[in-house]
Amino acid sequence: MDGEDFVPPPECPVFEPSWEEFEDPMGYIAKIRPIAEKSGICKIRPPPDWQPPFAVEVDNFHFTPRIQRLNELEAETRVKLNYLDRIAKFWEIQGSSLKIPNIERRILDLFGLSKIVAEEGGFETVCKERRWARVAQKLGYPPGKNIGSLLRSHYERIVYPFEVFQAGASLPPCKPRPYDSDDVDKEYKPHSIPLRQSVQPSKTSSYGRRANRLQKDPEPTEEDIEKNPELKKLQIYGAGPKMMGLGLMARDKGARKKEEAFPLPPTDITVKEEMGKNDEDYESRKDEPCTKMTMRLRRNLNNAQFVDSFVCRMCGRGDEDEKLLLCDGCDDNYHTFCLLPPLAEPPKGDWRCPKCVAECKRPAEAFGFEQATREYTLQSFGEMADTFKADYFNMPVHMVPTELVEREFWRLVSSIEEDVTVEYGADIHSKEFGSGFPVNNGRRELTLEEQEYARSGWNLNVMPVLDQSVLCHINGDISGMKVPWLYVGMVFSAFCWHIEDHWSYSINYLHWGEPKTWYGVPGFAAEHLEDVMKRLTPELFEFQPDLLHQLVTIMNPNILMAHGVPVVRTNQCAGEFVITFPRAYHSGFNQGYNFAEAVNFCTADWLPAGRSCIEHYRRLRRYCVFSHEELACKMAACPERLDLNLAAATHREMFSIVQEERQLRKGLLEKGITEAEREAFELLPDDERQCHKCKTTCFLSALACTNCPERLVCLYHTQDLCPCPTEKHYLRYRYTLDELLAMLHRLKVRAESFDSWATRVKDALEKEEKVKQGMEHLEALKAEATERKFPDNELLQRLNAALSDFQHCQNISTELLTNSHSRFGGSLEFVLCGLCVVYRAFMRSMHMFHCVHTLLQSVEHFDTQAQAFLDGCECTRSPPSQEQVQALLEEGDALVAEAPAMKLLRGLQEQGRWLSEVRRTLGPQGGEASVTLGVLRGLMEAGCSVPQSTAVETAMAELQELLTIAERWEEKAQICLEHSRQKHPLSTLEAIVNEATQIPVQLPNILSLQACLGRARAWVTDLEEIQNGEHYPCLDDLEGLVAVGRDLPVLMDELRQLELQVTSAHSWREKASKTFLKKNSPHSLLEVLCPYVNRQRDRRVGKELGADTESLGLTAQDLRDPAVLAFKDGEKREKEAIQRLQKVNLTKPGREQDISKTRGAPFLSFICMCGQPPRLPLLRCHLCKDWFHGGCVPFPSLSPPASPHCWWDWNTRFLCPLCQRSRRPRLETILALLVALQRLPVRLPEGEALQCLTERAINWQGRAKKALESPELKKVLETLQKLKESLGKEENGISDDVIVLSDSEGMEDGVIDLTADNSPQKMTRIEHLLPLVPSLKGPVIELSPAARAQLEDLQLEGDLLEVTLDQTQVIYRLLQAASQPPHHALHSLLLFRLEEQRSTGRSGKAKDSKRKRKSQRGAPGSESVPACHDASESKKTCPLQQASPHTTAQTHSEV
Repeated sequence: MDGEDFVPPPECPVFEPSWEEFEDPMGYIAKIRPIAEKSGICKIRPPPDWQPPFAVEVDNFHFTPRIQRLNELEAETRVKLNYLDRIAKFWEIQGSSLKIPNIERRILDLFGLSKIVAEEGGFETVCKERRWARVAQKLGYPPGKNIGSLLRSHYERIVYPFEVFQAGASLPPCKPRPYDSDDVDKEYKPHSIPLRQSVQPSKTSSYGRRANRLQKDPEPTEEDIEKNPELKKLQIYGAGPKMMGLGLMARDKGARKKEEAFPLPPTDITVKEEMGKNDEDYESRKDEPCTKMTMRLRRNLNNAQFVDSFVCRMCGRGDEDEKLLLCDGCDDNYHTFCLLPPLAEPPKGDWRCPKCVAECKRPAEAFGFEQATREYTLQSFGEMADTFKADYFNMPVHMVPTELVEREFWRLVSSIEEDVTVEYGADIHSKEFGSGFPVNNGRRELTLEEQEYARSGWNLNVMPVLDQSVLCHINGDISGMKVPWLYVGMVFSAFCWHIEDHWSYSINYLHWGEPKTWYGVPGFAAEHLEDVMKRLTPELFEFQPDLLHQLVTIMNPNILMAHGVPVVRTNQCAGEFVITFPRAYHSGFNQGYNFAEAVNFCTADWLPAGRSCIEHYRRLRRYCVFSHEELACKMAACPERLDLNLAAATHREMFSIVQEERQLRKGLLEKGITEAEREAFELLPDDERQCHKCKTTCFLSALACTNCPERLVCLYHTQDLCPCPTEKHYLRYRYTLDELLAMLHRLKVRAESFDSWATRVKDALEKEEKVKQGMEHLEALKAEATERKFPDNELLQRLNAALSDFQHCQNISTELLTNSHSRFGGSLEFVLCGLCVVYRAFMRSMHMFHCVHTLLQSVEHFDTQAQAFLDGCECTRSPPSQEQVQALLEEGDALVAEAPAMKLLRGLQEQGRWLSEVRRTLGPQGGEASVTLGVLRGLMEAGCSVPQSTAVETAMAELQELLTIAERWEEKAQICLEHSRQKHPLSTLEAIVNEATQIPVQLPNILSLQACLGRARAWVTDLEEIQNGEHYPCLDDLEGLVAVGRDLPVLMDELRQLELQVTSAHSWREKASKTFLKKNSPHSLLEVLCPYVNRQRDRRVGKELGADTESLGLTAQDLRDPAVLAFKDGEKREKEAIQRLQKVNLTKPGREQDISKTRGAPFLSFICMCGQPPRLPLLRCHLCKDWFHGGCVPFPSLSPPASPHCWWDWNTRFLCPLCQRSRRPRLETILALLVALQRLPVRLPEGEALQCLTERAINWQGRAKKALESPELKKVLETLQKLKESLGKEENGISDDVIVLSDSEGMEDGVIDLTADNSPQKMTRIEHLLPLVPSLKGPVIELSPAARAQLEDLQLEGDLLEVTLDQTQVIYRLLQAASQPPHHALHSLLLFRLEEQRSTGRSGKAKDSKRKRKSQRGAPGSESVPACHDASESKKTCPLQQASPHTTAQTHSEV
């Protein structure tokens, strides 16, 4: 059946016990057994709080899983694969490979074809009667497509030769004929299931079941041990809770065993020296390729085995070489005349010996699972399992539906085309690797929570040994039955159809992971399932009758259900139990990576099923895990330790066993066997007391022979012991029949002890008054029930109740008679009747009864008076006087018992008090402040508990009306206070508050709303004061008002206007920040705009001190007030600070000779922002005079003028990042910001600072223009212009001193070209500019001391301005021309740029347009063109013209 058509079976029962039911595991299982046993399996969900901790040591948990090939698990698919393997082997012998054809886009089922043809009468019959269309229809092909002729052709060329060969008929040499078809035949690769997975039981594990101890165990090879060091530790048996499995066998050992099946040459035969083949033939064939068909050995002539290989395997002789045949499959030799039938002449072509031919007919061997060679941890196995599932389904593992996995699993197990292999960590011993449940074994100290779970009956280590479990009477630890086994699964890993050993119960708990899918068949349908599987796959059961006990075979539940087998299913999730019942077949698979644990247990109701299982094992000759008779006798030997139900079940079981044993021993006497001896069978190993015939473990008796001491048989197979005469046989017994009868009697006494006790309890509780028993007798019966562990029953409950009632009444009587202060609150009739009943029941302390009766008469008299008073009050319909009620209560309290009327009197008293409290609360003396909603609700609740009357109902109505009105106004106020709702105007809220204050109840929400109204009025007042002030309001004040106004639940129009003003101010501030601040600047806008007073730096740590507002010299309050004076003072302090800093920095070394001189001065040896010692390249800041490293700060881009010899026009001006803190926008940009600022009705500190900065810049610009227009400076500027023009003419002319290098290819090396196309050219490469630096001379102009001082002062103030002004560059050119050329600065900048270009691989190519613009920008007297003002921020080098590729420039020797 196709897995895609899989129909899930119905769900099994699911039980969810309560905590009370969950406390008794065996009791709860017995309770649900009538329902669950009908399904075979059931699922139990523990209470949600029952979550045992996972106790496995994950780091130390290592295991080796089994390999499962899914399509080899399914019974029908395995039959098909075995059949295809045999056909493939047959065609391999014929020198061909098997290719399975495709018909109608699906692979042809050769096994089904062969089976249907055989059912139709065979190939000849089908061909003769033309039944191929019927064959095609049975195979499921559509009619009318000529499929029958295709099937005949395929059968005739593929299957028919194999069938003839199987029948033993002579087969001429044949090969499958090629078949012309559009479908491509699929080459079949044999699975070799029998060869690869034929396995033997292993004895290497100390935890294995005793059922397989007698089978011979193969010793693992060195190769096996190297690949799998855990081979001797692990069980490698079939999946399931505890089935014994099959061990691995090395393939070479299997090959040797096959060879040993044939006779070896006799040792007394002399082998001829002549080889079976001459040397020439051998030499000619030894180099032939060792193909899959030939398998020839590489013989060594010096090897002794070489001689044996040329000996006939039949007769052992090596003569008559010309008739000695060499098998092309195994290299064995045979004489032609030794074969059966003999060959007349050697055959032509490839020839196979009888042993190779028998491989095709060899029956399938025992099937089992292979053991993986890799050892896993839980983490590595989980990673592998999750990766496999995610890759297979192409989705995350937690998103794969369980239905999809189920359908895919059954599709894979039914497919012969897809070979999917998974691994399953099954039957891992918890005793060695640790249980998933906490176990108190002394290995580690458990917490209190772990100790609780370690004692729980649902702990799988505890459940098998509970008192109600039969297995607790087995001394040894049976792994898998008494000791749990662990299971680590992955997706598709499966456990096949099986029943538990001895048909016991099993319980499985899933600790964590993905679900486990189960299928179950009830015990009454077990034989039906076995018959169906044997009928559908007889080939598997023919040579392996107990196949279902090997846990290696699965069958689709839909197939079983189609044949009438009832099947149920369930998905076991983490934290859930699955229980299987006796003889219930079950199987399943894992949905993904998970960890489970399983164990067996046996209850009292299992005993008959266990005895039936032994009879079943006896018929199958299957080994037992333990002796059922030994278990029953051990329980019968100590009946007092048994539970009552278990004792009764054991008595019934022992009765059947004793009766059967009596008949068997009687049969021995009839045969004449009279000798006997006692044998303690429990002291013998299992393999020494197993029946030679049926393998049953003997305990009560066995038959032995004096001549054959190594054998014994059970009394069912006495005829199979040995052929010795009967007088040699003797009986070995454990107990005599009398001893067995005595044991049976003790069990009966134990089982019937409850009936005797129950009779005595009934007599004691139901006897007539004259013969009543005393309390001592009843207590003795209770003690007897406790001692004999009788179950809880109705009689025991009645006995406990009688004793409790007597003790209770005796205590009350004692209190009454001793005038104790304690009082009995209850009905007088109940006290009187109760005491009389108890005393009369036990016939004791009658004098105490008379005393109690006298006291209670006084109580009855008071009750009559009080009842009369209450009736009078009800008639008058008026509230009674509180003084009268109080007097009656005091009289009643003085009695020894409480009268019934006391309760009514107390109710009247409570009613009066409540009405007084209502009047006080609602009256004028109550006051509004003390009446709250809580008080009203409290009065309402109290009024419901007092006795009802007309006055109470009227007061309740008034309270309810007042409470409803108050809650309604409170709800309105709550709606107004919620900010998420629409805000209301101030007038609306005032109206609500005024109306609510008329209610005489204190309302919290109304008070809160009233407080909000007060804050709103104050907010409006503050706003009017700010707006009516002398100056515009500050931004901080407006932001505070906006924040307060937003929190108020009042709708105010002024708030929206304020929000717009604040938003405009923030927009202006953001625009000003983008204009001034650099990217990722550490300074704020206010810091940049204000004078920078604190210029002290800590160079050792590489950071600047005073980055807050204190370093500005101005506070926020200074900028809120008219800030002109404070700003002027800041300018003065800033100038003084920079002058002090210049003096300090001028002493620091910057050149190599200066650095070597000052290495001893620690303070002077630290420069730059990094605070490190000086290292080249270095450049000095034009303002602060400090030195900076080339790698720490960006050096300015060198902009040489049009005439390189005009060195005063070179822009070497460098300002460090600490001096140039902003972008320094132009004055025009700042004026535009001021215009936008004037439109704002808000004052900002940044706006005040910007106004002061602008005024300072304009003042400086006026002073600079005035200075530059002086006669002396005008003359100096004209002189510089003339000098520039003269130098330009010299560079354009051709002289002997200057060799011109043009762009032509014929120029010489080392010559610089300053002309091209009769137009002035500039230096195009940095290498060309370096040689000019030493030749620069100066100064070229002279300035008077006054003019120089004036210009230096202007330059200092201009550099402090965070504004770009053109006059700054003009003053810099004048001062530079009047000084020595800056050789060091020019040389450092050129070297740094040269190294930067070399590291980045750029040659500095520039465009002519950029060179023209830069030459015009650097022209003297062009004041309208701005200078390069942001040298420190630009990281791009100024492009220089690239020289010709043929030009080789001379560079400075320092480069």
